[in-house]
Amino acid sequence: MAHLMIRKCVKPASFNFMAALSAPLMRQRLATVAAADKEPAQSSSSSFTFSSEGDKVYVKGPSGKWKSSSVTMPTSFMTGSIVGKRFYKEVNTRGADDGNGWTVMLDYRTLKTPSKRPLKLPTLPLAKAIAAEWEYQLMDGIRPFTMPLMRLACTALERVPLTRNKIIENLMKKFNQDLVFCRAPDDNELTSDVHDRQVEKIDPLLQWVETEFGFKPVVYSSFFGGKQEDGLVTAIENLLKKTDDCELATIDAIAASAHSLIIAIGMVQGKLQIEEAIELIRLEEDSQVDRWGLVEGGHDVDIADLRVQISSAIVFLSLSRSI
Repeated sequence: MAHLMIRKCVKPASFNFMAALSAPLMRQRLATVAAADKEPAQSSSSSFTFSSEGDKVYVKGPSGKWKSSSVTMPTSFMTGSIVGKRFYKEVNTRGADDGNGWTVMLDYRTLKTPSKRPLKLPTLPLAKAIAAEWEYQLMDGIRPFTMPLMRLACTALERVPLTRNKIIENLMKKFNQDLVFCRAPDDNELTSDVHDRQVEKIDPLLQWVETEFGFKPVVYSSFFGGKQEDGLVTAIENLLKKTDDCELATIDAIAASAHSLIIAIGMVQGKLQIEEAIELIRLEEDSQVDRWGLVEGGHDVDIADLRVQISSAIVFLSLSRSI
């Protein structure tokens, strides 16, 4: 069952793809239909609530000032909270009123962001994909954690423009502790196999970094990280500053899941495919699984969740670039 669940997580960008992205979270880790009966219609602990005024639909953010330096939404956005019953029958897309972009319609209502700004999407494919997430919602309740593209769109439209410098600063603070720079010791029988896998799988990525940015990354065996050359740090920071809002939102989302800014940049620039990135992210843990075995309901769910996070970010970026 776990194998089938994982295979369903990555599919072509279509309505079925959205359902596949949501399935692992709903089936393994998050809320069940039974939980819906216990949740209040508007939970104050949820990251988002929903209300309608006239012909508009508002997705309301949590109370209090936003303080996080990350562009990704709060962890509670991906929990099993159900924020209210489905109040609409049909989901459609249409051109924005000003002719610049696309919007999502819930019946006759226009969907808006947490700050009550129009959810104006750059491309029709992205608008249709987000519409599919809303269409997929069950009648017993709206589950924001099954709408990763909606989350990323709100992030790119609202969080990134306001906190771009903080996002980049936060990413660069963790750069020296990047996953791909950490190397297992090769003089210990418990870690030598991991070291050999890292040399085989990660070294080609580090060689790409050297070719792309002109500086050879430094690898180390300390959990506290090492220090990369100032030239490499500056080159990576300059790249982040040149990204558009959708690209930076995608990089931040992937880096948060992968614990690696290099992997995130490699995916955005086309160096790494989804499966290749997941293999690098899970290299050490998969080595332990090979040695000690897989824990059902633990490792398999983690893999499925990682696929959702990584895949949805890349799909979001791809759809935002479609013409």
